[in-house]
Amino acid sequence: MSGKRQSAKHKIDRRVGGNMWGRPKSPYNTRQSGPGMHGQRRSKPTDYGTQLMAKQKLKGYYGSIGEKQFRRYYHEADRLRGDTGQNLVGLLERRLDAVIYRASFVPTVFAARQFINHKHILVNGKIVNIPSYQLKEGDVVEIKEGSHQLPMVIQATQTPEREIPEYVDSDLKKMKATFLRIPQLEEIPYAVQMEPNLVVEFYSR
Repeated sequence: MSGKRQSAKHKIDRRVGGNMWGRPKSPYNTRQSGPGMHGQRRSKPTDYGTQLMAKQKLKGYYGSIGEKQFRRYYHEADRLRGDTGQNLVGLLERRLDAVIYRASFVPTVFAARQFINHKHILVNGKIVNIPSYQLKEGDVVEIKEGSHQLPMVIQATQTPEREIPEYVDSDLKKMKATFLRIPQLEEIPYAVQMEPNLVVEFYSR
C-alpha cells in the first residue's frame, strides 16, 4: 500500500478517536489526539457533531467511501424494509472489498480495494474488478489461481489476527469464501463501536 494510503488510514484512526480496525500499528495506540500539529481540543460535541463523527467513522472504516456513494447507501437502506441503520451496515458488508477483508484474504480494507481493481478476484467464477460490487447470499468469492502467491495474500492468510465472522465461510487453503447471509449489526466484528442509528439521524435531519 502506498505511504499516502497508509497515512490516510492512520489519520482516520486519530480523527475518529479510536483504533478503527484493531490494528497493532495504529498511531491511536500511542497518540490519542486528533490529526494535525497539536491535535484538536476535544470539547463536548453537539448532536450534529456526534452524528457527523458516527458517519465519518462508518464511512472511513470501509476504506473512506466517497460522500455521494455513501449517501446512496443511506437512501437504499431507507427504501428497504426494516431498520434503516441495520440495512445500511448490511449493504456495506455486502461490498466485495468488505467480504474479502472479512475472509482474511487481504490485510486491510484499503488493500482489498486495490486487490479487486487489479483483477485478482473471481465471483462465481468470473473476474469482478469493482470493489463496491454487492454480493448476494450464496455468492462464492475466490482469489484467482495465479494470485495465490502474492506476498499480501500470503501475509493475510497465514497470520489471521482477525476473527472470520459466521456469515462468511472462508477456506484459506483453497482461498475461496462463500458469503452466507447479510449480518446483523451485533455480528459484525468492528474493533470500535459503530452507531448506524446516528448516521441515519444525520441524513434524515
